[in-house]
Amino acid sequence: MTELFVGIDVGTSGVRACAVDNSGEIKGAAAVPLVAPHQDGNAIDQDPELWWQAATAALRMLGERIDLGAVARIAVDGTSGTLLLIDADGQPCSLGLMYNDARAVDEARRIAAVAPPESGAHGTSSPLAKLLHLLASTSGARHAVHQADWIAGRLAGHHGVSDENNALKLGYDPVRREWPQWIDQLGVPRDVLPSILVPGTPFADIDPAIARSLGLSPSTRIVAGTTDGVAAFIATGADTPGDAVTSLGTTLVVKLVATQPIFAADQGVYSHRLGDKWLAGGASNSGGAALLAHFTTDAMDRMTPLLRPDEPTGLDYYPLQKPGERFPIADPALVPRITPRPAEDHRFFQALLEGIAGVEALAYQRLHALGAPALRRVISIGGGARNEAWTDIRRRIVGVPVSAAAQTEASYGTALLALQGPPR
Repeated sequence: MTELFVGIDVGTSGVRACAVDNSGEIKGAAAVPLVAPHQDGNAIDQDPELWWQAATAALRMLGERIDLGAVARIAVDGTSGTLLLIDADGQPCSLGLMYNDARAVDEARRIAAVAPPESGAHGTSSPLAKLLHLLASTSGARHAVHQADWIAGRLAGHHGVSDENNALKLGYDPVRREWPQWIDQLGVPRDVLPSILVPGTPFADIDPAIARSLGLSPSTRIVAGTTDGVAAFIATGADTPGDAVTSLGTTLVVKLVATQPIFAADQGVYSHRLGDKWLAGGASNSGGAALLAHFTTDAMDRMTPLLRPDEPTGLDYYPLQKPGERFPIADPALVPRITPRPAEDHRFFQALLEGIAGVEALAYQRLHALGAPALRRVISIGGGARNEAWTDIRRRIVGVPVSAAAQTEASYGTALLALQGPPR
């Protein structure tokens, strides 16, 4: 029997499951939608049971396409920063506070007073801020776990385990590979914090009752997962220092494989550990939102055939939806630079695309200045990766080979993690 390896991606809009064989070839995939989280101002939360129902539904749907009895290992990724408290049996003691929940304002101030600037735990939406908030209002909690941790733990019947990527924003020190002493100043009980494993490390067999109910082998191993962002990176195949992935979505996000960690908290630059390598990244406020401030998606589609990638407009734009930038220029008052405007809309559109490509190039230059390797190649993901003319523009401006990723689904990246084990 051919062994299979399954990745489960718990996203914001749904749960996806993907199975690969020993060669990494996709043998089946399934997706189940999720209702939107509840939002009340800065408070954004969701019933964790919805994640479990969707995850098991996705596995059952996957079982219609593959033999679940052949699954050797399962890994789970989830939205980075989504946190909940559970009791000793794994039952939720709180709602899941979503990755973009920003209610913990006072708690973030307490963290800022003791955490070093390079820590990923800063900010009102950090899981450490969420943990402080939940500890003050929840009883009976035994473990603080991330979204991916809880699904994996429930599959295994073994809780209180996380991975180096999810734990980064909870305050874990990925360089020393330990929970730092400064966390004790916040009054966080050490035994509430999860045990941390390298992503892809097996930690338990599947719970026998779960295996029977889903049709999985009782010998299926559950392995430590990762965040959705890292999983999507793994899916692209980028793995050599200097390899980079640019996400062309609502915002512009860059990630680069490095040989040492890069931290610049004042610019939002931090690094996930990938085995013996590092994934350094930052996010700009430029990107798709800056385009949509001027043109509809349909209008951009109509103008794309009119673009002339080999004929630069010569306009030096810095497109932003509104004033304020975080990276590669850290300036909360930075004003968008989108003048002068050509008379033709398609020329203006091309100048905007050139401007975003310039921001991308500057972002990689800044990462290099901070100690990252020189850029070797860029793999593109997100909606903008499908625009071949923009790819040509970016190739010219960034100055290295630029291509669209063959695979971008986080569930596929997590399946590869289950197959390959800890990153080398």
